[in-house]
Amino acid sequence: MKIETVKLEFPEGTNIIFGQSHFVKTVEDLHEAMVNSVPGAKFGVAFSEASIQRLVRQSGTDVELCKIAGENLLRVGCGHCFLIIMRDCYPINVLHAVKNTYEVVNIFCATANPVDVVVVREENRGAVLGVFDGFSPVGIEDEKGIEWRKDWIRKFGYKL
Repeated sequence: MKIETVKLEFPEGTNIIFGQSHFVKTVEDLHEAMVNSVPGAKFGVAFSEASIQRLVRQSGTDVELCKIAGENLLRVGCGHCFLIIMRDCYPINVLHAVKNTYEVVNIFCATANPVDVVVVREENRGAVLGVFDGFSPVGIEDEKGIEWRKDWIRKFGYKL
């Protein structure tokens, strides 16, 4: 077995949800979860099959984001993974619907941070062990940090 990392590449200003699922209809169901959560959102969804044709399936409302999601999953090279790349909405807006999609097994991350997928490979198979999401913390927030956090959350309208 060989362990490696695969960097997910997505445009600045977008967010992603990377997870594990288990059935070919995932790509359509995640598409529906996205449009039902944020009508008009721009997104691309890709899902990698683990058997039969073993293709990366794609759907979405933005051709470029669909293509990027598919290319990322092909590089990750693990079956039953999905990647959603979204613009003009945030994971917090759609995550509940994504997690409640029947086929979804696990969410590895929902972020705009740099992401590296930790993969183990054996012959013609790959498995996701986890992800590096962003960077390590450098300290504990103080009063100034608390004030910044509260202001930032309110800037986006998530708190009064």
